[in-house]
Amino acid sequence: MRRILVIEDDKDIVELVRYNLEKEGFQVLASSDGGTGLAQIRKSRPDLLILDLMLPKLPGLEICKEIRKDVSLNRLPILILTAKGEEADRVVGLELGADDYVTKPFSTRELAARVKALLRRSDPASSSEKPIEVDSLRIDPAAYRVTRDGQSVAMSTLEFRLLYFLAARPNRVFSRDQLLDGVWGTDRFVTPRSVDVYVRRLREKIESDPEHPAYMKTIRGAGYLFETRAS
Repeated sequence: MRRILVIEDDKDIVELVRYNLEKEGFQVLASSDGGTGLAQIRKSRPDLLILDLMLPKLPGLEICKEIRKDVSLNRLPILILTAKGEEADRVVGLELGADDYVTKPFSTRELAARVKALLRRSDPASSSEKPIEVDSLRIDPAAYRVTRDGQSVAMSTLEFRLLYFLAARPNRVFSRDQLLDGVWGTDRFVTPRSVDVYVRRLREKIESDPEHPAYMKTIRGAGYLFETRAS
């Protein structure tokens, strides 16, 4: 049974989420403050985290940052809960490593669908996907591991999937919508602009100079490509 941790200080929301996700066959754990929740994650990693942004002791954005810095936790899928007017916080949440978001008040059916979609995308790669090596960059789908100059690069599952999708199809331009279809799939909920956030995060991790990328190139008006020297 897959375990979901909810870090949320509103007891009514916790019970609503717990009741509906347990009906879907998940085990649901909860924490009411950020500090305790982060300690709980480090003690026993859940399969997915549902995270409120406005929390006592430690805010949700700080929890995102801490999780993505930790090599043992950085693949943990994170679904953030935001209030309707917190668009800027949602963007920052995605930039710090959240995988998706739900706006309060939310439909419990939509929440369950997003949870299932994130868990599907976190499943291991198929055996047909082979490692890719470009210069000092190695992308290994079997281990969901990226190394640069022999050093491991911490990545969330969706960051890895986007990088591998582009690197496996070098020198080919993909629009945002094509990338959403190819990486997030038909059950996606994020917007095309979310792709920009993920590309920016990848550049910061794999490029020597993110402002002048060697691999993750923008083709103005068209989309993105992963460029190799053997074009």
